[in-house]
Formats: sequence, structure tokens, C-alpha cells
Amino acid sequence: MGASHAKAYHQLEGFEIAGIVTRSEKSRTPLIEELGGGIAGFNDFDTALAEVKPDVVSINTYPETHEEFATKALEAGAHVFMEKPIATTVEAAQRIVDLARAKNRKLVIGYILRVHPSWIKFIEIAQTLGNPLVMRMNLNQQSKGRMWDVHRNLMNSMSPIVDCGVHYVDVMCQMTRSKPIKVNAIGARLSDELNEGMYNYGQLQVTFENGSVGWYEAGWGPMMSETAFFVKDVVGPKGSVSIVADKAGGDSMSSDVDSHTKTESLLLHHAEQDADNEFIKDDELIDLTDEPDHDELCLREQQFLLNAIQTDSDLSDHMDDAVNSLKIVLAADQALKEGRTVDL
Repeated sequence: MGASHAKAYHQLEGFEIAGIVTRSEKSRTPLIEELGGGIAGFNDFDTALAEVKPDVVSINTYPETHEEFATKALEAGAHVFMEKPIATTVEAAQRIVDLARAKNRKLVIGYILRVHPSWIKFIEIAQTLGNPLVMRMNLNQQSKGRMWDVHRNLMNSMSPIVDCGVHYVDVMCQMTRSKPIKVNAIGARLSDELNEGMYNYGQLQVTFENGSVGWYEAGWGPMMSETAFFVKDVVGPKGSVSIVADKAGGDSMSSDVDSHTKTESLLLHHAEQDADNEFIKDDELIDLTDEPDHDELCLREQQFLLNAIQTDSDLSDHMDDAVNSLKIVLAADQALKEGRTVDL
């Protein structure tokens, strides 16, 4: 994610990369060279912050460091872009948001689906299907090689249904425009390489005040199946809409970050029937012409940040929604570990 966002800043006229911080020189040298060189490199965040005095800090680290880095950046007077989830606890997330407000700095969280035109259309159509909605979503990843290292590192602090779940719970909240009231979850530990108490497969279920329900499933690891790894489906009284992404899966592609945002087309089904219980309207396959790849989506996220800074736009809803979606997935994690329904 850090490399993709760095490329975005490099392309946008309003930004100039002042420095790149990674844990080792080896990990950043190829990126700096790709960006044309001449960019300062640092191993230490505090040193970089003091020497560079940046206007914006982009945080693309593992979640357990988010609060520390965001707090230091905001205290130094910088605007912040931060990859999701905003923090590892609701309390930490709220502290970051409160500090951004207190310092009058912009805080943008990397909810990449919010800048994806196809997902925006998917949500828009779902809102026409009536209430309640049934929302079925998953993103399982058959990870291997470097990606299994990444996933194991992520699971040092949070499970797949927390880390990835914030995206899809956020989508559900946008679709229903209703308050989530309770969550349940199931899960399993499928690898002895994980810390005790951590699970690499999980499914959460959310119930909303208006009767809508949704589930999200996520599994990471070399044992995961590539079959049906990508399900994005919404059903309402008036019909259903589904993302059709035939090219997203297969050939161990489920852990390829580009496949996670592919949509290709939407299938809209109309439930209305005539006197003989025959459907009045044919199903519609809506081709999606604006299909940005992962790097282009990162570019659009940073354009959103740049616009927010330049126009001083109000990001209150954006920040509050990030805290809300984290609250829901962490409640699901609690429900799984305690074996009970958690009321919100």
C-alpha cells in the first residue's frame, strides 16, 4: 500500500514527496529509484518527522503502530492519510479523530472502495431494492510466499474479519443507512503458525435497526480455497444486485491486491412479477467502463486528500464512519471470542 500511495503522490501536482520511511534501506531503495531518485530515506519515523517537517504524513504501516504515528504527525501539525483500519481499538481510533479535530488537520482513512466508481454504483443500486436488505460479502485469500508473511504479520494484532471487514461493513452501512444493533461471529484457527487465540478464518453477521442483515467472510492462508473467494451480493424486496467479477479469481489470484477491487459488471435482477408469477423485466448486466486498477484507486484517494486540504472540506462524516465500522468489526471479534451476540 505504501508503494502504491507513494506513486500517487509522485504523480499529483499538489504533492512533493519529502521523505520515505521504512524499516530498512533495502525495502525503500527500489521505490525511490522508481520515483526518479533524490528523495530522502529514513529508518526512523521520529527522525524523519523532525528533519523533514512535512505538511502531510502518509501512514501505511501495520495497524498496531497507527495511533502512535498519527498522534505524532498531528501533534507536529501535519495532515494525515492512514491506511485502514484507523487503529486496533475503538478508543484509540476516537483519540486520533479527536486530535485531528483539535488540531484542525485533515485525516483521511484508506477506504479505497469509497473512491471506486463501480462500488459507488453498486451501493446506489442496492439502495433502490427496498428494505430490509440481505448483504452477502466475502474476500478469502489463498496467500503464499510474501503475502503469507504479510498476513501473518497482520494477524499479530488483528484477525482477517477486522482488518478487511471494515471495508465491507462500511459498505453495508452505506447501503442500509440504518444503525447496526447487534453482531455475531464464527471463526477457526487453521494454522499452528499463528499466535494462540488468533484465527485466520472468520465470518461476522450484522443486524441493523431496519431489519437488514449482512455477513462478511474472510480467510487468509495457504490452505484457503480459490472457489467462491469473491462474493458481493445484495438482495432486497424489489430484487438483487451482484458484482460479477469473472476475471478476479483463479490461478491463485485471490491474494493479488488488484483482484480485490475488480468488478467488471453488475447483475441487476428485478423481482416484480405478473399475474402468472412471471418476471416482468429481464435481468440487466451493467457493464462498468470506468474500472480503475489498484494504483489508480490509490491516486484517487490521494486526490481526495489533496482536495480536502485545498478546499478545507469537512471530513467529519468520513472520520466518524471509520470509527463506526471499526467498532462493528471489533464487536464481531469479541462475539467470536466470547461465543455470544454482542449488542451495539
